[in-house]
Amino acid sequence: MSYIVKGTGLTVEDVVKVARFNEKVELHPEALERIKVCRAMVERKIAANETMYGINTGIGEFSETKLTDEQTKEFQKYLIYNHAAGIGDPAPIEYVRAAMLGRTNVHAKGHSGIRPEITLTLIEMLNKGVTPFVCQKGSVGASGDLAPMAQIALLLMGEGKAYYKGELLSGKEAMDKAGIPIPGLEARDGLGTINGSNVLTAMSALLIYDTNRWLKHAEIAAAMSLEALKANLKPYSSQIHELRGFPGAVRSAKSIRDIVAGSELLTGKIKIKVQDAYSMRSTPQVIGAAHDALAHARKQVEIELNGVGDNPIFIPEEDLTLSGANFQGTPVALPMDMVGNAITMVSVLSERRMNRLNNPALSVGLPPFLAKNPGFFSGLMLSQYTADHLIVEQKVLSTPASIQSIPAAADQEDFVSMGMNVAIKNGQILENAYGVVGIEMMAAAQALDLRDFKFGKGTTKAKEIIRKHVDFLEIDRPLYSDHTTMQKLVKSGEILEAVEKEIGSLE
Repeated sequence: MSYIVKGTGLTVEDVVKVARFNEKVELHPEALERIKVCRAMVERKIAANETMYGINTGIGEFSETKLTDEQTKEFQKYLIYNHAAGIGDPAPIEYVRAAMLGRTNVHAKGHSGIRPEITLTLIEMLNKGVTPFVCQKGSVGASGDLAPMAQIALLLMGEGKAYYKGELLSGKEAMDKAGIPIPGLEARDGLGTINGSNVLTAMSALLIYDTNRWLKHAEIAAAMSLEALKANLKPYSSQIHELRGFPGAVRSAKSIRDIVAGSELLTGKIKIKVQDAYSMRSTPQVIGAAHDALAHARKQVEIELNGVGDNPIFIPEEDLTLSGANFQGTPVALPMDMVGNAITMVSVLSERRMNRLNNPALSVGLPPFLAKNPGFFSGLMLSQYTADHLIVEQKVLSTPASIQSIPAAADQEDFVSMGMNVAIKNGQILENAYGVVGIEMMAAAQALDLRDFKFGKGTTKAKEIIRKHVDFLEIDRPLYSDHTTMQKLVKSGEILEAVEKEIGSLE
């Protein structure tokens, strides 16, 4: 089965399927026709010597410089050369593939003015596994993600570097081995390939997918801790959250109720407090707020995935060329800053529950630090230190990047989104979050093994999976391996998939 690129309907899940799981891609015939019609209009205007930004003029501060016919032919090559100005380590292959898919969907709208060969070549690269080497850092997220997208465009000239079948090769060698003809760049092709916020949007789409799954893990961890702490589960009543009306809280409360269904805590046989601490009873409100922030970000990202992110924009039916700023990454960067903050917020809540499991003054009868022989053994005392380290790093990274504009290009580009900074730091925040929730789950599993009552079906299944990877802490041992194992386990989704198979989807 292939994903059909048609300029509309591209979702976060579609991006994941193509970028991460290598689903094949096709260009819809109607999209191809739109690209051809738009290109014909551009070629007529070039022949008529009509002034068009980035085609027969310079760019940025040089937009008033008119190019000769000969310069117009060569300009796209040098435009790509001077924009391929990133730095450092390569972006993960899935980020680059996602950006390429997003760019083809922009082209499919029929307003970019590039030759069809450009879009079709990008699709062939996706299908045959040729992925450009792209430095992750260098974009300011306005005028598009110019630096990383230019490294993709180098392949269209048979230059740059690319991964093919696990090897990093020269661009020409990768294209030749894959049997992909090199289309070259003619007027408009270069700028039409790079002038959109496609990398930050691609990274954000993948992060939205992963964050939704991580929030479900946070709910599983919360349910495990709540049972281990003999929580009053009335705050998870559907009526409480429906009366307030936030959809994320309604969803989160239901998920936790589903996970603990079948627990003896719900029978009234076990003594519980009238009212628990905030970290125990306000979990739906906090994780729910994260769900709501993520839903808003998803909406913005999917609008961008399916919008005309380009400059200039051509409207063939009106024979019109419009120059504006649809490359500006702020509509994605701002809500994604909020997503990073939401992940950090939920991580802080997770650590607070883990603290209650460790603290004998708060743990409702559990041994200090969940140790079998406290005093001689320290149990999970140092696990909290590790979680705290991760959270402080998250807090530092949660400083908004979308307000950090630094003017560029002789003040022609005097406000930029810094959206790539948002996307990069969000990836680091989420990586830490896997560790924080993994540590809470490890502590909760330890605590549950020290309790003697029947747990919920979801809680029981989660503990069962954890015990396949991390043993009960009978005597002290080095914990770094367990922490890293739990981080990888949460990231893999194995716990979530087992729990959802047991009790149904946590949506």
